[in-house]
Amino acid sequence: MNVMKDFPMLNKDIIYLDNGATTFKPQCVIDAMSDYYSNYCANAHRGDYDISLKVDMAYEGTRDKVQKFINAKHREEIIFTSGATESLNLIVNGFFDNVMEAGDEILISDSEHASNVLPWFRLAQNRGAVIKYVQLDESFHVTLEAVKRSITPKTKVIALAEITNVVGDIRPIKEITDFAHKNNIFVVVDGAQSVPHKKCDVQDSDVDFLAFSAHKMCGPTGVGVLYGKRELLESVIPVNFGGGMNESFDSEKEVFLKELPTRLEAGTPNIAGVIGLGAAIEYLEQVGMDNIFYHEISLKKYLVEGLSRIPFIDIINDECDSGILAFNVDGIFAQDVAIYLNKYNVCVRAGNHCAKILKKSVGVRNTVRVSLYFYNTKEEIDTLIDLLSDRDKIMKEMI
Repeated sequence: MNVMKDFPMLNKDIIYLDNGATTFKPQCVIDAMSDYYSNYCANAHRGDYDISLKVDMAYEGTRDKVQKFINAKHREEIIFTSGATESLNLIVNGFFDNVMEAGDEILISDSEHASNVLPWFRLAQNRGAVIKYVQLDESFHVTLEAVKRSITPKTKVIALAEITNVVGDIRPIKEITDFAHKNNIFVVVDGAQSVPHKKCDVQDSDVDFLAFSAHKMCGPTGVGVLYGKRELLESVIPVNFGGGMNESFDSEKEVFLKELPTRLEAGTPNIAGVIGLGAAIEYLEQVGMDNIFYHEISLKKYLVEGLSRIPFIDIINDECDSGILAFNVDGIFAQDVAIYLNKYNVCVRAGNHCAKILKKSVGVRNTVRVSLYFYNTKEEIDTLIDLLSDRDKIMKEMI
């Protein structure tokens, strides 16, 4: 894909392979946010003058774009947050905290990101609920069969990433949701690593809640989305109370809140971020989500073939079908490998990648992670493979 001209960061003489952490921003996103700050900088939903009305149109226009992008049934099912982390916390604290009872079970996996683990841990402690784990298969994947084996009559919610940020397996969310709903179980999906990389259709998958972040899909940091079915969002108790989300209040006994989605968006929102998200969605749709997915898979296959020829590299997840690859160099600490690659302007992630309980299944605490996006190239992969092919060189440059 010839998108070099669209991204200022692609002209910085670096090879960026850490897209699971955040992605580069195309100039159109930067321009959209700068245009807001430069030409119609006002608050949203609060002004009766032209530039404020323009803000309202741009802000709510992004809500329409998100609705179309994930194929939500209603625009009020789109709630803007600060990111996937806040979205997941809002789901847990605003909805499940009110429906969970002692002994109810929460089903997650060892390979979930901290944002889809820690809120559930806290809820379990506060409500006397029980955390259970889907058993990963020999490739560290979550399968429908494993989910079926893991549920009991006490299972209240299944909370899984559609694509995990370390193992990179693509979960069969639609099939899991169909089975869950037949057993009166809610399904929460962490879409931080999936929505930016493949087509998302929440009506087709029928998930109850979905969380994702703008900054992992060419948008700005500090903004994200919570999708929820309208009938479920109606039952969410706001976590934040304040300006914009209330209709009126005269005393502690007379507080009236606005309808969805405004009721769950208290305070001045990240207006520039939401506008930037809208521009990012337009850009991704121009590139094409299918094109993005197949380009990443092609690069991933090329990377696996190259690394597999190096005898001292241990690939953790070569069988996954996403653009994420985790590996280690025998006898060299993952962070040392990342520091070595940085000397040659190659950016990778090293560590536990916020999936701290995954070590129970994988058997290693830290890995080097390459996470690809549509602007990466085979030439960049060739450079990475060449740099990793000489273990003595890596050891020597660590000294």
